[in-house]
Amino acid sequence: MLTKNSSVKTSFSGVDFSKYSSKTSDFVREFSSRANKPGHFLNWVNLPAEQLKRVDELYSMVESFKSQTGVSKLSVMGIGGSKHTVEHMLSINGLNIKGDVVDFYSDVDSTSWNRFMARLGDVTSSNYMIASKSGSTFETKDGFLRIQNVLIDSYKAQGQTTEEAEKSAAKHFIAVTDGNSEKSELRRTSISQNWIGDLFIHDDVGGRFSAFDDHALFTLVWAGMKKEDMISMLKSAQEMSEQSLSSDLEINDALKEGIFWADAKMNGIDASVHQYMGSLFENTVYWHAQMQNESVKDTLKQVAKVPDAMHHSAEAHFNPDNKLVFALTVPSDNGVCRENAQSYIEALTKSYTITGAFFKEEVETSSLGLTPEAAGAMTMLRAYATVYQEIVTAVMTGKTLPEVLDSVLQPHVEFYKKNLKGGVVVPGRISK
Repeated sequence: MLTKNSSVKTSFSGVDFSKYSSKTSDFVREFSSRANKPGHFLNWVNLPAEQLKRVDELYSMVESFKSQTGVSKLSVMGIGGSKHTVEHMLSINGLNIKGDVVDFYSDVDSTSWNRFMARLGDVTSSNYMIASKSGSTFETKDGFLRIQNVLIDSYKAQGQTTEEAEKSAAKHFIAVTDGNSEKSELRRTSISQNWIGDLFIHDDVGGRFSAFDDHALFTLVWAGMKKEDMISMLKSAQEMSEQSLSSDLEINDALKEGIFWADAKMNGIDASVHQYMGSLFENTVYWHAQMQNESVKDTLKQVAKVPDAMHHSAEAHFNPDNKLVFALTVPSDNGVCRENAQSYIEALTKSYTITGAFFKEEVETSSLGLTPEAAGAMTMLRAYATVYQEIVTAVMTGKTLPEVLDSVLQPHVEFYKKNLKGGVVVPGRISK
């Protein structure tokens, strides 16, 4: 018998869920009929369970990668889900707090490159994870080629021949990409240059849904996550997945959240707010914004961290001329700030409840982040709720759902990508 995950607690107001109770089975049936089927981009449903089988392998690979260069820093090169999911997972798990264990580069301009080089200092003091499903993502390939050239030059400056320097540089790289070398240019590079390991971006797992894929888990291991915490996190994520495919609305919080957002849209409320309280969610905001823009394809939702965003957004939020719905994700505070934090949360809760429909998520915390169980559950919950919003809206309005859900695809991004082709940009090009 399924029971609710106790590490994430939700409460709702302003929504009559009884209007949807007769359709609950229909919502879940639409989701589960596509889950884990090739071409439906829902393989993240059981990804935590699959990754549990690889935990020992990932820990062993991290140790091997560290030992072959002797460095303690990892620089992640990737964009979108290859970056934001990793930043989110590090932060909510209380890792890389000082930013000195894991760094990121995802830019294409000279100032950002110079700043990255300044942070690195000695480029041989870091290893580099190159993350791209196709292996030819322009932004990622550009950064990779640049750092590869700098590494080779650095080893040549130490007296190595070009061949020796290329082999030394290769020891600093690991690829996270498609397992099929015919599909991935990066996989072919990894094989030809004898890079360490086999890390994958799994088939039918879109970037924003990839928080439990290899690039995120490998980085968590690198940053010092205990193996038992990794196992707890993945088990909790899979438990949340099972609950999210339950027809029992009292258990299925993901569906309730999906209904919440869909109900607002169907009642003519276009603008919405989801706020996260505390610095541990700073990177969650970027990941959630990506999820919102790519899945719901809606630019009207505000996703922000409070208290930073509270005062400058409150004027608009509580203006009676503006009709919004609100969500607030808060840490369960048991520390020295708990009385003020709780009072602050109560003030926001009262204000939002009076102003519009509202739900609150309270997530279990450790001293520096969430508990592993809460990290796994909340992350999986966000993915499910996003997709359920599409399903609920379609079922309730009689719209025929496409064979592959719109919320897991992103066809419109090709509009700008096509303008990068045809020699307009050249990855790694050195400007004169």
